[in-house]
Amino acid sequence: MTPQSQFTVVAPLAAGREAGLRELLASMNSVAGVADPRNAVLPFGEFDRLHFARLALLTDGASRTLEDQGLPRTKFPTCLAFIGDCDGPSREFLAELSRRAGTGLREIFSHCEGFDPSGDLLAWMSAHDVPGGANYVNWVGRTVRQAKEEHALQRALRSRLSRESTHADTDVRADARMRWRELVSFVEAEVRSGRLALTPPEPTPLSWKLANIAHAVAVPLIGLIMFPFLLLLLPLLIVMLRIHESRDPEVCPPPDPAAVRAMQELEDHDVTNQFTALGLVKPGLFRRWLLTVLLLLTDYACRHVYTRGRLTRVQTIHFARWSFVDGKARVLFVSNYDGGHEAYMDDFINKVGWGLNILFSNGFGWPHTDWLVLRGARREQPFKHYQRGHQLPSQVWYNARAGLTVADLVRNRRIREGIESAELSDGEALAWLRLL
Repeated sequence: MTPQSQFTVVAPLAAGREAGLRELLASMNSVAGVADPRNAVLPFGEFDRLHFARLALLTDGASRTLEDQGLPRTKFPTCLAFIGDCDGPSREFLAELSRRAGTGLREIFSHCEGFDPSGDLLAWMSAHDVPGGANYVNWVGRTVRQAKEEHALQRALRSRLSRESTHADTDVRADARMRWRELVSFVEAEVRSGRLALTPPEPTPLSWKLANIAHAVAVPLIGLIMFPFLLLLLPLLIVMLRIHESRDPEVCPPPDPAAVRAMQELEDHDVTNQFTALGLVKPGLFRRWLLTVLLLLTDYACRHVYTRGRLTRVQTIHFARWSFVDGKARVLFVSNYDGGHEAYMDDFINKVGWGLNILFSNGFGWPHTDWLVLRGARREQPFKHYQRGHQLPSQVWYNARAGLTVADLVRNRRIREGIESAELSDGEALAWLRLL
């Protein structure tokens, strides 16, 4: 199994370079916000370990709400964020990018403060790679190659059935089993000819396996050691939480309609969309420490529990990532999800509103919560106003699996499993044929 990883390279722009960078990024797209996989600057499609990538400008808009509440405002520089999800260690992937696309990357990063085009590109990107507070991968071990090969397998089988005018939903169970054997033979012949490939998974790296086991043990162990102290502090923490919840301002004005329309122009070019949001952490050490601990626990759950197709009850997210930026003053959240924006938000409200509250209620202006998990995101309009108000456009977004939803990937994996099975019963063969 090849595990996945993420990178988030963030650097402030040099003075006077924003307009030039926006023009350069726009030249990388086939349509607004969607990358041309073969663009001349950074040809994402040439990298067969890259699932998703985006280039986004992180602006200072959300921090202006502090002034509206009579609070001191820290002005943050506009930054460029280069974010991606890849197979294998992100350090190795950034090294590959540096070797094969160094010219384009240097052209992009030359707009950033302190970047030396003649310097060590990999060292610079690594130095600006922001650690993730929490990372979610829909299916740990599903590589780009696997997704593409299984999609090709599904298309070949459907084409075969179509040519022979055979319906996969036949009610004749014996015919279903015979049909499955015929299709297995067809796939074996296609693989031998080189027209199809079904690459076996690579062995799981021992270093990753050991690190994952150590992480799975260490976090609960630390929690167990600290439990007596936490138990003693729990009443105080609850009181502090309720004090903060009663005093925290709610800032959820309706978003600017023009800004929403501009965002919508970047959406729904495919069955999968991207979401980028940036918000302030509420002032004070209490919220910062609380969010740090909650992100650590979220990352633990994503790393060891939610690794097979779902984030709690939500099944439409491919990858997601929370990262502290600006010395933990702000949090950057990015995701790649199936369906439209409204459906994505409704999915969260209806299925994991409590989960949104646990993390995002530590963001300045979030709809009022009770006891950390109640109300908040359950209040639909304030929540939707808040998230649109903190959403940022991605100037460039790349998806290596265009046209494939999470449900498609699951179906294609089951089709491959059926092909590789030693034997299927009549009922199993019929169920498998219906996948086609």
